[in-house]
Amino acid sequence: MKIAGALLALALLAGSAQAQDTDASRLATAREMIHAWKVADWRKVADLFAEDGSLKSMMLPPVNGREAIYARIAALGKGAPDGVTLDVAHIGVIDGLVFMERTDRFTYNGHPGAVPVVGVLDIRGGKVKEWREYYDRASLEKALKGEP
Repeated sequence: MKIAGALLALALLAGSAQAQDTDASRLATAREMIHAWKVADWRKVADLFAEDGSLKSMMLPPVNGREAIYARIAALGKGAPDGVTLDVAHIGVIDGLVFMERTDRFTYNGHPGAVPVVGVLDIRGGKVKEWREYYDRASLEKALKGEP
């Protein structure tokens, strides 16, 4: 009888974890991420990733694992101490993935810049399992230097 009770409890826990993966909960996590970037809370940005999460900027090698993601973002954040505004034009969930079309606006090492980006986030259990970023690398490099 105790084994049956334990199995039932595990099944209920598994069901509640799946239940929280709704479109609304995924969007809420994405909005938390947007806010963390805006206020330069690099620790929060990383903590919104799963422990084994992955950040894939398509023009660079992927960064895997929460602490490696934190190291990458915190290093970039040193140049943008006032944060990065993810100016979202469109956001929605398609097939369980959050899609964001946006313009990232920032001041990096004293140079104001902006770059158009599309991000695709796989959010499970309130954490980002994988974040794929699509942008033009040359445009980003110019923007980081404050070039038009």
